[in-house]
Amino acid sequence: MNDAAPVLVTGGTGTLGRHVLPRLLAAGHSPRVLSRTVRRGADGVEYLAGDLLRDEGIGPAVDGVHTVLHLAGGPKGDDRAAANLMRAAARVGVRHVVHISVVGAGRVPIGYFKAKQGAERAVSESGVPWTTLRAAQFHDLVFTVVQKLGALPIVPDPKVIRFQPVDSRDVADRLVDLVQGTPSGLVPELVGPQVYPMADLVRGYLTARGRSRPFLPVPVPGAAGRAYRNGDNLAVDGATVGTRSWEAFLAEKLR
Repeated sequence: MNDAAPVLVTGGTGTLGRHVLPRLLAAGHSPRVLSRTVRRGADGVEYLAGDLLRDEGIGPAVDGVHTVLHLAGGPKGDDRAAANLMRAAARVGVRHVVHISVVGAGRVPIGYFKAKQGAERAVSESGVPWTTLRAAQFHDLVFTVVQKLGALPIVPDPKVIRFQPVDSRDVADRLVDLVQGTPSGLVPELVGPQVYPMADLVRGYLTARGRSRPFLPVPVPGAAGRAYRNGDNLAVDGATVGTRSWEAFLAEKLR
């Protein structure tokens, strides 16, 4: 269902946003992007300057908007950013907020996951109709991690840590579908086709680059170690599985 009002996209200049914007345009929407830096509008996309953490520029960004697609995120402060956004959205009567979160929010006792849970709570308790999609780590992020680990002379191997990475293009497809639907609350999680120990991801990268490294087992102590050992960062039953594998992404990235 298309709407003449613009769709506000936070995080529209990031990895996920760069996939989402052309999909919104193809679906007939008019994206408006909230960005920390001033940008000139182009290709049917309007840019407004603002900062979610500083609570700056959000009011003009949500003015006249019926749907918000909240993609913005960072290493910390996502709960505060979401709270600022949702207060502004509620004031102007936004009809639907679609929010991207992470698999493991509320289950893994690490600050990043706790902030994601706080952001989910800010969305769900705002009074604005909402939809939240939890997605696994993107292939893009995993690639950055294994690239850095693969450059070390000895690769640390936290054996309890596993990932089920998903392609950001699959996530973008799903989010645009949700934007065009009705508010649905917490929808099934979206993950990649396979679960990998972290060491296997690094080995796959090294093999593709024609390299090898020794691996050193390292412990992950405490509550975080128990959570990863239990697979609390992995999908729950009923998750949606993306179509693009890590191996396909890696081959595309390194060709």
